[in-house]
Amino acid sequence: MKNRTIKTIVYANEMDMGGFPVRQAFPSRKAEQIDPFLLLHHANLEVDPDVPVMQAGVGPHPHRGFSPVTFIFKGGVHHRDSRGNNSVIYAGGTQWMNAGMGVIHSERPPVNIEELGGRQELLQLWVNTPAAHKMDAPAYQPLTAEATPVIVSEDGRTTIRVVSGELNSVKGPIHSYTSVNTFTVDMKKGGRYYFLLPQHHNAFIYLLDGKLFAAGKEELDAHFTAVLDTDGEGIELEALEDTRFFLGSGEPLNEPVVSHGPFVMNSQTELMEAFRDYQLGKMGVLIEE
Repeated sequence: MKNRTIKTIVYANEMDMGGFPVRQAFPSRKAEQIDPFLLLHHANLEVDPDVPVMQAGVGPHPHRGFSPVTFIFKGGVHHRDSRGNNSVIYAGGTQWMNAGMGVIHSERPPVNIEELGGRQELLQLWVNTPAAHKMDAPAYQPLTAEATPVIVSEDGRTTIRVVSGELNSVKGPIHSYTSVNTFTVDMKKGGRYYFLLPQHHNAFIYLLDGKLFAAGKEELDAHFTAVLDTDGEGIELEALEDTRFFLGSGEPLNEPVVSHGPFVMNSQTELMEAFRDYQLGKMGVLIEE
């Protein structure tokens, strides 16, 4: 099977995001959006034990028009939103929220974060919503590690969690409005795996740590994103060290994107309406308890 070529490789620089240090894999000058994916942040934070959990993490804030998705690798995240959803998901799990017409949510450390090592490591991925569904009712999908389908390679060196989409006839339980594959992968040194991807999907790989050999010719290091071309059936990846990485692929929407802060719409008018509706309280109220 033919390997896709790598279109570009981008380093995830550190930046300050509302007082939190994160690595931004994209957007960047070399890779704006990877339609339908809008943004990828990697955070690896030590939670201050002297700060109450209700004052830690990210407090209430709004979203409209896309799905902010959190993949949790260490610790846990306590999600609350203005639709009444309230749950904690721990390492290996995922929180997938379709913001739809608008919702306010918070993301705090769980009360037992110190027992879990006092650290939160996560990826947050923004997945665009098709124009036809941007004003649908919001929906929150919590997925635990135990409920996530897992593929283990024959040699046991590669473990793949299938969160959404499908790989080798294994389907992820998350519903999304467009065809999106999201896989979190642990690959031990010497592991090798061919990921078959829909040919019309845009796709990328992000390394949390370790080192990969991609398509038999490109070395990828920790904190780099490889954006793949659509010229092959998939890509073979080999671990040169023990490596954790994320692989995402999605059917492009090919729609205009107009965004500002927490809102992603298709026109400037829709963006202004989002800010107005938020200010009028139409996205609800979140009282954290």
